[in-house]
Amino acid sequence: MFSQLLLVGRLQEGGPGMYFILVAFLLSLVFVAMAFIKKKQNLTASNKMIGLAAESSLVALVIGCLASVIGIIELFDMLEAIGEARPDLVAAGIKLSLLTITFGLFAFVIARIGILVYKWSLKSEENIS
Repeated sequence: MFSQLLLVGRLQEGGPGMYFILVAFLLSLVFVAMAFIKKKQNLTASNKMIGLAAESSLVALVIGCLASVIGIIELFDMLEAIGEARPDLVAAGIKLSLLTITFGLFAFVIARIGILVYKWSLKSEENIS
């Protein structure tokens, strides 16, 4: 329960970009799952699902990078408005900007692992046949 609250807190802490990354991540997982389900019935549709999973995982990564850059720009705007660079403010701003890129990378890597497992399962089925 505590870890679930921690994850929700990190999503909220990272800003609105985190929710877009979450949507892209969930779409990637759904596309990978659908590819596995459709693999026996229709290989063409299954490969399309894997292509969609690859694209949505890349979208998660790019949104993470964009949100990270936006977070750094907001940090500099805040420092400019305050007029002084206090270490605690700089550290907090950098932490917030790193949350988005970390979550984007996480979403990308997990989806790519699912894609690799799918492709590995296709190769192993070809070797059995």
